Amino acid sequence: MDFGTGGLDLAYELMRGYDALVLLDASRQGGEPGTLYVLEPELADFAGAIEDGETISPHAMDPGSMLRFVNAIGGFSGRIVVIGCEPGDVDTVGLGLTPPVEAAVERALALVGETIAELRTNAAYGS
Repeated sequence: MDFGTGGLDLAYELMRGYDALVLLDASRQGGEPGTLYVLEPELADFAGAIEDGETISPHAMDPGSMLRFVNAIGGFSGRIVVIGCEPGDVDTVGLGLTPPVEAAVERALALVGETIAELRTNAAYGS
């Protein structure tokens, strides 16, 4: 599903009972634009209770904030796989992708397919 910037919608969907979450996003890791990364964070990496008086904007929930929210309320216990792409120029406003990121799209789609196929096996969950 495409959740765009709807992090709260994704949080509520995730709490419906999935075994895994595959997120696709831009991810600055320091590589060349278009470089793909497969990251497998633990939900505990997003620990931290939401304290009284603290706010999390439902309109600005990046994936990290969304996972922190889900973790704080105990709403998900599955695997998380992030397929990230090193972005190019993000300061220039425009439509479309930078050429290196555009060139990575087909590889990213193949990686998503491989990841989903692996997550559909019992071996992915230690069974």
